[in-house]
Parts: sequence; structure tokens; C-alpha cells
Amino acid sequence: MKIGLLSDTHSHIDKGFLDFFKDCNEIWHAGDIGNIDVLDTLQNFKKIRAVYGNIDNHIIRKELKESLLIKVEKILILIIHIAGNPPYYNKKTYELIKKYKPDTLICGHSHILKVHRDKKNNILIINPGAAGKVGFHKVKTAIRFEIINSKIINLEIIEIKRN
Repeated sequence: MKIGLLSDTHSHIDKGFLDFFKDCNEIWHAGDIGNIDVLDTLQNFKKIRAVYGNIDNHIIRKELKESLLIKVEKILILIIHIAGNPPYYNKKTYELIKKYKPDTLICGHSHILKVHRDKKNNILIINPGAAGKVGFHKVKTAIRFEIINSKIINLEIIEIKRN
């Protein structure tokens, strides 16, 4: 399965990301969507799995949950917008990790693209950075990858200059 991953669109979806995701089976959004139009655009483009973020209003919160726990192939994945600074998670994320023991944690909020392993909890952490125009980031970023059995492979990053 091929996944397109983004976060922090803040009411803006760049066409370059849709081109980057054209061969993906699903799009995952790690919160701070910004408005229902962005969610609708993504839902009309591909199957989407998404969580709401701290800036998302009651309309988006009515459609989405704060966190998602999904199993794809043989990987258990937790998606939440604000996770803390792994391995020092916020209370909610820490409780979800202890309860479900996911293999991978996908989060957003920081606007910093980062992929690393939390060795203490043996979790792959993926934060796709920020795909929108709002924030301190100099480039908009997103990630795509494939899931085969129990592995995430062929991870690719796209950077689009902010204007």
C-alpha cells in the first residue's frame, strides 16, 4: 500500500502535493487541516484517514477524531496531531502508546519534518512537517511511503517553496 502523508495544511492544499500523491492508495493527514474545503478536496482525491488538530474548528472535529489507531498490513499505527517531543510524550499520547503499543507514531504540530526512532519505546516516529502557508517553516513538506508486510519502505519527501 502506498501512503501520502501531510500535516498542518492550515486551509491550503498545494497542487504539487496532489501530484506527488497521485499514485498513492490513501492520504493520511496528521491534523491542523484548517477548513472543510481542504478535507473535501482530499476526500474527493483519494481515500483519506485524518485526525483533527488544535486549530481545527467544530465542523472538522465533528467529522474526525483526535487520534486514530489503524493496522495496515502488519503495522499498528497511531496518528495524533500533538504528541509532545518523543520520547517525552504528552499525557494523552503516552497513555495511548502504553495501552496499544503501536509500531509507528504519526504526528504533526511542530512544522518540522522529522523521521526517527524512539528507541526507548521502539516506535518509528514520522512527522511530515507543514504543508500549508501558515507558520515559521520556509518550505512546505510532505512524505510518501509504502507499507509492505511489517515494513515502511521507499520513504520520499517533497519540498515546495513557500511564496
